[in-house]
Amino acid sequence: MNSKDIRTQFLTFFEGKKHKIVPSAPMVIKDDPTLLFTNAGMNQFKEFFLGINEPKNTRVVDTQKCLRVSGKHNDLEEVGKDTYHHTMFEMLGNWSFGDYFKEEAITWAWELLTEVFKMDKDSLYVSVFEGSQDADTLEKDAEAYAIWNKIVPANRIIMGNKKDNFWEMGDQGPCGPCSEIHVDLRSDEEKKKVSGASLVNKDHPLVVEIWNLVFMQYNRKADGSLEPLPAKHVDTGMGFERLCMALQGKKSNYDTDVFTPLIREIEIITDAKYGKDEPTDIAIRVIADHIRAVSFSIADGQLPSNTGAGYVIRRILRRAVRYGFTFLGTKEPFMYRLVNVLTQSMGEAFPELSEQKQLIENVIKEEEHSFLKTLDQGLVLLDTIIEKTKGKTVDGRKAFELYDTYGFPIDLTALILSERGFSLDEDGFNVAMQEQKTRSKTASETSKGDWENLQSDAEQEFVGYDRLEADVKIVKYRKLESKKQGLQYQIVFNLTPFYAEGGGQVGDKGYLESPDGDVVYIVDTKRENNEIVHFAKNLPKKLEGTFKAVVDSKQRQRTEANHTATHLLHQALREILGTHVEQKGSAVHSKYLRFDFSHFSKMTKEELEAVESFVNARITGQLPLEEQRNVPIKEALENGAMALFGEKYGDAVRTIRFGKSIELCGGTHVKNTSDIWHFKIKSEGAVAAGIRRIEAITSDAVKDFYAESNKSLTEITEALGNPQDAVKAVKSLQDENSDLRKQIAALLKDKAKNLKGDLQSELQEKNGVRYLIKKLDLDAAGIKDLSFEMGQNQSDLFLLFATEQDGKALLSCYISKELVASKNLNAGTIVRELGKYIQGGGGGQPFFATAGGKNPAGIPDAMEKALEYLG
Repeated sequence: MNSKDIRTQFLTFFEGKKHKIVPSAPMVIKDDPTLLFTNAGMNQFKEFFLGINEPKNTRVVDTQKCLRVSGKHNDLEEVGKDTYHHTMFEMLGNWSFGDYFKEEAITWAWELLTEVFKMDKDSLYVSVFEGSQDADTLEKDAEAYAIWNKIVPANRIIMGNKKDNFWEMGDQGPCGPCSEIHVDLRSDEEKKKVSGASLVNKDHPLVVEIWNLVFMQYNRKADGSLEPLPAKHVDTGMGFERLCMALQGKKSNYDTDVFTPLIREIEIITDAKYGKDEPTDIAIRVIADHIRAVSFSIADGQLPSNTGAGYVIRRILRRAVRYGFTFLGTKEPFMYRLVNVLTQSMGEAFPELSEQKQLIENVIKEEEHSFLKTLDQGLVLLDTIIEKTKGKTVDGRKAFELYDTYGFPIDLTALILSERGFSLDEDGFNVAMQEQKTRSKTASETSKGDWENLQSDAEQEFVGYDRLEADVKIVKYRKLESKKQGLQYQIVFNLTPFYAEGGGQVGDKGYLESPDGDVVYIVDTKRENNEIVHFAKNLPKKLEGTFKAVVDSKQRQRTEANHTATHLLHQALREILGTHVEQKGSAVHSKYLRFDFSHFSKMTKEELEAVESFVNARITGQLPLEEQRNVPIKEALENGAMALFGEKYGDAVRTIRFGKSIELCGGTHVKNTSDIWHFKIKSEGAVAAGIRRIEAITSDAVKDFYAESNKSLTEITEALGNPQDAVKAVKSLQDENSDLRKQIAALLKDKAKNLKGDLQSELQEKNGVRYLIKKLDLDAAGIKDLSFEMGQNQSDLFLLFATEQDGKALLSCYISKELVASKNLNAGTIVRELGKYIQGGGGGQPFFATAGGKNPAGIPDAMEKALEYLG
């Protein structure tokens, strides 16, 4: 049975049990501050488990794309070394929100595995929670045990501890006992020797968990205690790749048809052979796994970067490139060539792969190229570290600096050191790494209290599309403390005019006023588990009663102007550059807007002017806002509304139209485009391969921009003596300055030539080398000209010249090419060493190199040290 059929049969089985098939949520999470990526199938359903919202369907089934590389579920370093860990994986799941419970979950799971998929019953084991004697004092899950005991003999039921059989969403929130199903894939001979029951949860590669049935019946509070949930839920997760391994009779996930097309393509590209040796196999598995994680992330809207989720994706991609570089000999970009095979294999189930294929290839290729350059630079830096090392052990902190600052992989450092007869101070590296993790953890640590509920049955509603003030009641609040923000409170109202950060738009600010005039300032608004949460530095003195919630209207108006401008900008780019343009991200603030889009080249000045004119024409055209709410998504798309990259939409959507621009959007907008006043592009540049970014301003920010520009122009005109044509006067000044520079350069060149004769007589000799070490009053270009003039027809010359220009020090070293070979001298190495004396650095060719620094006082010491290189 192929993987496509396995996925389909799982979904249709539960559809037959009255479950609604729902699509996978994006793997990249945008509106949950607690997670960067979807790491479990339940993430998109948290609001139902927490009782915040009622689901439309109490039974659902899906296949969810997940990523586990950071935080509690950190599988990254295991991937490739074994045959069953992955970064990106599919989680097949069926869910009950207060509907069925243990009886149905267990019996249906057994029915699907043994009757539909025809798995050998004698190869299956199940586990049940044994209870705990800790502070929770939980009893054994007798209900699950009794249900299983009707299905399988007692010797196939393993009692599991809290670590293996009690599932928790995090430090707080819904949790409960779980029952796992394990499969023993070993041969009959091995099964006779050792019982499969003894290998369950022992990390055996062929006795693996394939399905976890979680019975959510408790809530973990901030103080660590448990309380029963008002409604009990079922959350099951089955690893798709492991299921395919079991059903296809394989011994490794990588031998299934989920991975074999990728592995075959890697073999073709790299000329390596899977199954040849362990290092090669690990490298191929790493690449096959990581290309999936990176491709799906880019398809969901997350580009590699240096922060947050983007940094995680960059780490994954670079790990794969490094394995190819080290073990498969790939010195050129190659991973982007795997995207086509991945799309053919998984594009039907996940159409976003096909839709974003070109973008994925472009981004990966550019990232590979960039990292391969980093590896080359790292090799040079490692050479320097080795040269400076006394003894045969390289300082672990130096290796950590290479890893942390330059991105050079530590295992590659260790491998190169080993090849050259050096060892790595691993303890020093580990200490430096731990120190950095501790600093990072301390900086990001947040402690949350339990929600204090004031109203249990209040409906929560957003009214901010229509008004900026509302009479509200506090539904609940909790304390939040972090190193970065200090003490804050999160407050939830029964209704709110405050827009919560989302869709690129920042959250509203404002205040909460009590009847007695007490004011609490709202400093931010975000969405957590589909609730609108308001952040404040303090709470009202009295929490009961009715309050007036007021949004900062000035900030909202500016933000709305920028948001509407992004829609008009999107339309303009598609009109002027072509319909290949797609929005790839945005940031809408009160002071500026940022818009990322797909395009293959830098925009010309004429194109930028055309885009500005297009947008401003719509602003002066006074186009009214045409808004439709709760439109069926199919109807909205048929009417021409654009769905945006990486966003998840429900069955009913909101559409925003200004003239011919129509998009699906949940943000706030001006009532008429004339409210934007004016649109001005500040910059345009590259973000990644095939992705451009425009930063622009509108409204008051444009007024400020033109006022500042006018002020600058006035000051320039006055400095030029108030000419009638300031531009012509500046150009004349530039031409005059250019002529003077040429004259100065010619004079300095003549000075250098005249110096040549004087300096030739100052040459001294040491160990067969004619040398001169001297401080001169010349600029860098003059010293270079002088050095090469003196070096003509010389085979034994060593020059070290120093100069001081504008408070900065400069060293230049010239060595005859014959000396470079015969005396093993290297100008680049010499100036790097001498650069320390002037608090700087440099480099160049073996025969000529320069170093710059900020400490001219160190020049005499550098000159004195230079003589030592001649022996």
